[in-house]
Amino acid sequence: MRLGPSNQLAIELRDVSYHLEDGRILVGSLDLAVKSGEMLIVLGRSGSGKTTVLRLINGLLEPSAGEIFIEGRRQTEWDPIRLRRKIGYVIQDVGLFPHWTVERNIALVPRLEGWPEPRLRARVREMLCLVGLDPAEFAGRFPRELSGGQRQRVGVARALAADPPILLMDEPFGALDPVMGAELEHEFRALAEHLGKTIVFVTHNLRAALMLRARIALLAKGRLVGMYSAEEFVSSSNPEVRAFVGSLHSGVDWLDSSAQGDES
Repeated sequence: MRLGPSNQLAIELRDVSYHLEDGRILVGSLDLAVKSGEMLIVLGRSGSGKTTVLRLINGLLEPSAGEIFIEGRRQTEWDPIRLRRKIGYVIQDVGLFPHWTVERNIALVPRLEGWPEPRLRARVREMLCLVGLDPAEFAGRFPRELSGGQRQRVGVARALAADPPILLMDEPFGALDPVMGAELEHEFRALAEHLGKTIVFVTHNLRAALMLRARIALLAKGRLVGMYSAEEFVSSSNPEVRAFVGSLHSGVDWLDSSAQGDES
């Protein structure tokens, strides 16, 4: 039975599909619900539709069919700009403005919201401390002066700066080396528990999905295979699930670096 729009659901996709003009389906008949304050892991191979789901949620793409609700309201009832400012977005390549300092990058959305300068500066300091970077050392640096892990931390700080209730994360640590990626994933899990925000975390990495200890939505070819707890996932007999579980032992990386566009 479908739920009616509810303020307890931060995000709901009802029978949502998205296809390209050539008819190729990137997401098909997807039902997905995320409670307020919940973290949901969206797991899948390259080309499974993970990134497309995030872009549909924050309105960068319009569904070909179905409806999306954000905090109980149809997405079409939201002003697109207000909607996107309500949703923090962290991507793998961070997307920091290279000619802006760390401070200016983090302050981007609050400044667009008209925050006064003293509040902006205080918020930047708060966010840098939150992600483990010393404001005195890093606020005045430029992105080129940061390591990959530091840039990712700044990306998380920027996404959180305006205190959005929803955070979307698209393979945020996937470009880092395995050790640094694992360290940041552990730090992020603690941060997420502290913040209590609604988070949709996209990954192809089962180790990361299990470590984050959240519900897992497994996608394959744009469709939902199933919803699982970590325990249910590793014990499932579904062939796609078994392929992922097998990757833990075989060292297979499901990320296809040759994948193009927003099909991930």
